[in-house]
Amino acid sequence: MTVQRHKVTLYGKSECCLCDEAMEVLHKVAAVMPFDLEKIDISAQPELLAEFGLKIPVIFVDGVPAFKYRVNEGRLVKLLRTKC
Repeated sequence: MTVQRHKVTLYGKSECCLCDEAMEVLHKVAAVMPFDLEKIDISAQPELLAEFGLKIPVIFVDGVPAFKYRVNEGRLVKLLRTKC
């Protein structure tokens, strides 16, 4: 049986202090519960900039929106444990 890793995607941009804080939490959780992490810079993509604008960071877990602005470490761990 193959265990599939979760995919966590952060939509944000450089020079965003909330994005940096979110990445710190994501790296902390990934150290104990590994998952695939992708960071997408919305500033170079007009459609994403229009969608997310100033509502960043936005974090998706397995393609489902999970957090906006801040990542709750405990809730992230719970999501990673319960999602299939």
